Amino acid sequence: MSHEEAIKLLQRMIAIPSISQTEEGTAEVLAQFLQTKDVEIHRLKHNVWARNKFYDAAKPTILLNSHHDTVKPNKGYTKGPFQPEIIGQKLFGLGSNDAGGCLVALIGAFLHFYDQENLSHNLVLVASAEEEISGKNGISAVLPLLGKIDCGIVGEPTQMQMAIAEKGLMVLDITVRGEAGHAAREEGRNAIYEALQDIAWFQNATYERASSWLGPIKMTVTQIEAGRQHNIVPELCRFVVDVRSTDVCSHKELLHWIKSQVRGEVKARSTRLNPSFINPQHPLVKAGDAMGLEKYGSPTLSDQALMPFPTLKMGPGDSARSHMADEFIFLSEIKEGIDGYIKILDKVMIKK
Repeated sequence: MSHEEAIKLLQRMIAIPSISQTEEGTAEVLAQFLQTKDVEIHRLKHNVWARNKFYDAAKPTILLNSHHDTVKPNKGYTKGPFQPEIIGQKLFGLGSNDAGGCLVALIGAFLHFYDQENLSHNLVLVASAEEEISGKNGISAVLPLLGKIDCGIVGEPTQMQMAIAEKGLMVLDITVRGEAGHAAREEGRNAIYEALQDIAWFQNATYERASSWLGPIKMTVTQIEAGRQHNIVPELCRFVVDVRSTDVCSHKELLHWIKSQVRGEVKARSTRLNPSFINPQHPLVKAGDAMGLEKYGSPTLSDQALMPFPTLKMGPGDSARSHMADEFIFLSEIKEGIDGYIKILDKVMIKK
């Protein structure tokens, strides 16, 4: 797959709206493209995946994954979000940077190895849906169908540097109870005042351990709701906490610690979006080291959170451009992505 083919495929994808849960059009484009390359494809809902031609279940398997869904267009767009446009050395369009460039680059690398015999590893390519909403009909629905996966590369825009750690996410709903009363009299127990103590704890608390790559766990109160009218002491105060977890503890441990420290009733909406970490001595990381790639910890969430095996997050493009108006990727970044993925896999996929 040439650099030019990858750009044309990305242009076709941009031209089809693929906001999370409506990715059927781009799924069809991806499936048809792979079939023109004589690749046997599999589909589940809006996910498309394939295995290398000489797949052998006895060999270890590397997952190559990125997503083809997008967020809704930013209101600040001055160009058509679904009109792929090349201006100078930039390709503009929604999903060009996050994460269409990564996906077409991974497809290019997959096709490079697709019909090579006697490789030490299998490759499984997955173009997944619903990444932007961490949906249950995305990568988590596909993983049980893939067989054993030993490690993976998750394509996200990292300027082709190696994110070897990634923060997880828990969203907490906190309910603090008081007693209703008339605001003009010394009645009731104000749930807002009770909640302020818990809110202050979330503002100031520090978990006993910090991650070497991700720093401290971050907890932020982001929403609050209380009261029915101005003259009634509120009996309930509810607030929401965004918790960005790290590899120093599990969500179960973190939740237990939080519940032991606050007065309110704590409920986690989900504990499935886990932090990620791959050992710096892992062959994928060592291969990147040999290429002179930098390592860092990523604060942004991806489908890594749903993968119960070591994964390396890397890809062409820049995370700072994700979800921005007039999103773009440099044409040169797509070529660098294809070449970079091939090089890192070449150092791991030893021919026997």
